Amino acid sequence: MANITRNPQLPATMSSLVRTGNAQPLQLQEVPTPTPTHGSIVVKILHATMDFSVTRIIRGHTPFTYPFPSTPGARAIGRVTVTGPDTTGFSIGQLVMLEPALRPRDNKDIIYLWSFHDGWTPTGKKFIEDNWHQGLFAEAVGSWMSKLSALSWDIAPPNFLPFLYPIAFAGFLNVKLMGPETVIVAPAAGPYSGAAVGLAVAMGVNVIAAGRNVDVLEKLRAIHGEGVKIVQLKEDAEADTAAFKEQICRPVDVFIDISPPQASRSTIVRSGLMALGPYGRAGLIGFISDDSIAIPYCHTIANNLTIRAQFMYNAVDVRSLLKLFESGMLKLGKNGGVEVVGEFKLEEHEKAGKAAIENPQFGKLVVLSP
Repeated sequence: MANITRNPQLPATMSSLVRTGNAQPLQLQEVPTPTPTHGSIVVKILHATMDFSVTRIIRGHTPFTYPFPSTPGARAIGRVTVTGPDTTGFSIGQLVMLEPALRPRDNKDIIYLWSFHDGWTPTGKKFIEDNWHQGLFAEAVGSWMSKLSALSWDIAPPNFLPFLYPIAFAGFLNVKLMGPETVIVAPAAGPYSGAAVGLAVAMGVNVIAAGRNVDVLEKLRAIHGEGVKIVQLKEDAEADTAAFKEQICRPVDVFIDISPPQASRSTIVRSGLMALGPYGRAGLIGFISDDSIAIPYCHTIANNLTIRAQFMYNAVDVRSLLKLFESGMLKLGKNGGVEVVGEFKLEEHEKAGKAAIENPQFGKLVVLSP
């Protein structure tokens, strides 16, 4: 594909990775290049993330459904290549971020994961089937303007960019987390949960980072200093609850659960709730696939606990988050413990997937750079 960064004359076709079925290998194909319409923009993709969870979805290891054929990829940075006829806030060549939380403009109660999950309703599935087959593992993409976040800097390496933080930020806002409260982030060793630790510190919050991988926990403490205490989980609810309380010698204010789907038998939800004191708040922002997770009912009632769930985030959350980045309070890139462990072309997607599976922990970023 020709260099289209500042050229509105796009070639007729472009390279794109295509899913032809669930758990089927990705295929590199030539597909029609998108063209802008009212409300949309064409973006040239610079770097798209290939993480552990994305690889699991592509390999069919999750319950998420999406129509085929389609192009995966839902988090990227790129440059505006062609604007639509009604564009006023974006310019050719501008650096932008694209992220997966997708909501129809006329129904904000419905949410999808761009290129990976078409929701739970017939209306939502039809919406995706009719409109959103093209994801970000391609040379370019057509996107709603509302899906784009303008970045204030012109050049940035992929490890310096805010791919990992919106989920935790929305979860923090949902439970009204504020400094100098103390929050348990658990498990805290994954890419998104580890990012939550640094985000909480930047917001002036004291953090108890919990997980099984003590090496990652120690890394988080070394990066963020005395504001982070660590607990290695024992998968024993009573022992883990006691360990949480020992860190600050009093009940905890907030518990944030960011458990992945494979944590279906984890005791972390129970131990996190049991560590909360009167009027404590809990935010469930992970995706445990087991609906039989036990809630300590009596403790929850007796302490007037608030439990709130948050699936992904809204566009306003992303805009607020970018202001925090621009303030310089949040450590990014190597200073924040994030490094690029693999950068691959589209035709090297199998190597990228392998690298993502081998590096599921916080601080390890794998990207496709078309």
